[in-house]
Amino acid sequence: MIDMAQTTTKTVLLERLWTRMNERGDFPMLSQALRSTMAAVNSDELDFGALVQIVLSDFALTQKVLRLANSAMYMAFGGNITTITRALTVLGMDAVGHLVVGLKIVDHFHHSASRRIDAKLELNRTMLSSCVARKLTEHDDLRTAEEAVVCTLMRQVGKLLVVCYLDAEWDQIGRSVTDGIGEDEAAQTALGVTFAELGLEAAVRWRLPEQIRSGMALYDPHGDEPRPVQWLRAITSYSTEVAGVLTTPDLAGETRDARLAELACRYSRVLAADSDTLVKMSVSLAAEETEGSVMREITELRANAMTRADLTPGARIAAGIEDLRALPDDSPLDAVLSLVSETVLAGFGFTRTIAFVSRGEPLFEAGFGFGPGAEEALPGLSLSATFEPDVFHLAIANSVGIFIENARDPKIVTRLPGWFHRSFGDARAFVLLPVPGGYEDAPPAALLYGDWLITQPQPGISQQEMNALNELARELTRFFSRNQSTVL
Repeated sequence: MIDMAQTTTKTVLLERLWTRMNERGDFPMLSQALRSTMAAVNSDELDFGALVQIVLSDFALTQKVLRLANSAMYMAFGGNITTITRALTVLGMDAVGHLVVGLKIVDHFHHSASRRIDAKLELNRTMLSSCVARKLTEHDDLRTAEEAVVCTLMRQVGKLLVVCYLDAEWDQIGRSVTDGIGEDEAAQTALGVTFAELGLEAAVRWRLPEQIRSGMALYDPHGDEPRPVQWLRAITSYSTEVAGVLTTPDLAGETRDARLAELACRYSRVLAADSDTLVKMSVSLAAEETEGSVMREITELRANAMTRADLTPGARIAAGIEDLRALPDDSPLDAVLSLVSETVLAGFGFTRTIAFVSRGEPLFEAGFGFGPGAEEALPGLSLSATFEPDVFHLAIANSVGIFIENARDPKIVTRLPGWFHRSFGDARAFVLLPVPGGYEDAPPAALLYGDWLITQPQPGISQQEMNALNELARELTRFFSRNQSTVL
């Protein structure tokens, strides 16, 4: 019975995750690209034409494949290779297929993580682990090297999926880890699955070959798997652990070097590499200061995160407004609302945020939820555009936001809709923020809700901070105007 419950929890979580990714609009393209790549590589007749088209559809990928085929390593094939078809002949279908998969994954998460510092940090940690894998295999054949890199990337995909698409769960996991709970246990509690299980599910859905799925697993020195699988698992495990040590904040140099030496001793035999050589390779990565290096970007991101942590609520909102202004008008609305939710949650310590969106009818539906229990409550939350004597309709009719300081005041309680008492009866205070319509005298395009629980200290918002929130709402108008017909 327990196993059945766990399976149900996992299934529900996975379906919600895939739905969330599809709503963002970019994930189906990644899935299709990876499936098409694997279909071409695994074809009985080796479908050169299909793989050529996949590579040619991406300018950056085309240039990388051609540069690689013309590198010194392949000069024996004549050099001056100008076509992808010839490059495939030189490099091999499998090698180019793995190269495509690795680059597509990195590119996808690079765009998905572009607005969140913690997501960028996780992506850079993942890229650092792939750098370790690439250095470890630089003297192997290209197919083997790229296969090891893909396995290493896929080891981290489960974590990247959560940080990019399941914000509330990621924050919950982060708090648990800060409290001393192990990452796997924290993920199991918050998600019902581990990061590794999520990554494996993604590999299955993308139809990555069995060799990749096997190589993603944790290395077990006492395992009885075939030598190639054990070697791949050792590469991915060692690379991941080295990246973890190198990116641990405030780790003294001596402590770092001792941990790297311990890892090198533990893995040197299976990797057929001298332990001192492994340590030197890792330390050289840590010392990288060249422009664009992964370690340099990690350091800058961490400094940026610390700076933002010291900002006042008003300054956080101002930073969020600048982030919004940097987004193109056609950005997916779900991603925009996620950015806004993160901004106000960090700025004011809200527990939940809900976006009520106008559907072009006399109705506002809850289309986006962030925070514990928010998403589950969405189906039961809606507002009629026809006036009713409650504070939500007062906010809809208002041009600026309102702050309800005491949601449990008897005078306020009588002015709250029934669904509020059912879903948010634990709220101490809340803010309602109307998002203006796209033209003068237009009704609001949306109404944003954020609350604090009775377990939290009594909140307060200054007039200056409320002005900042109103400016944030005005900045949102252009995204609703663009997306109104297909919102969420």
